[in-house]
Amino acid sequence: MKANLVIAATAIFFSVTNIANAQTATATMQDSAGQAVGTVTLDQHPNGVLVSAALEGLPAGAHGFHIHAVGSCEDGFKAAKGHFNPEDASHGLGYGSNMHAGDMPNIFVGTDGNVQADVFNHLITLESGHANSIHDADGSSIIIHAKADSYGENAGAGDRIACGVIQ
Repeated sequence: MKANLVIAATAIFFSVTNIANAQTATATMQDSAGQAVGTVTLDQHPNGVLVSAALEGLPAGAHGFHIHAVGSCEDGFKAAKGHFNPEDASHGLGYGSNMHAGDMPNIFVGTDGNVQADVFNHLITLESGHANSIHDADGSSIIIHAKADSYGENAGAGDRIACGVIQ
């Protein structure tokens, strides 16, 4: 019985230590008219990054949800360039043996225009100095697309309807 108590106490201490040393980044999302539509928060964990979206005012349905290679929302969100892809991998969660680090599952917006979503991305880090760090020289952005991502070789997610630079 004493051994179980020691293990439980160690697990609690470990959990609190990880929270105290956590790195966090945020992206304030805006639509194409420049209106704020919510926030995406990124929290570093030992095995990747938890990407949490709290958004409103979006069209109902499924939408592609990606990390893009450049930290800019200029030029109709085109300045964000393509998906974050430090390994020069193929596109798609369901295509090939690897995928872009910025590929993430679609988000699903309710008929009220709101969405809350958590996605865990094990291919990125918030820690500077790593090849897969989204905090590289030109930064990174979060993009929401008009349509759902196909999860295949070609994204098919359509226009960019919201963008936020990861800070």
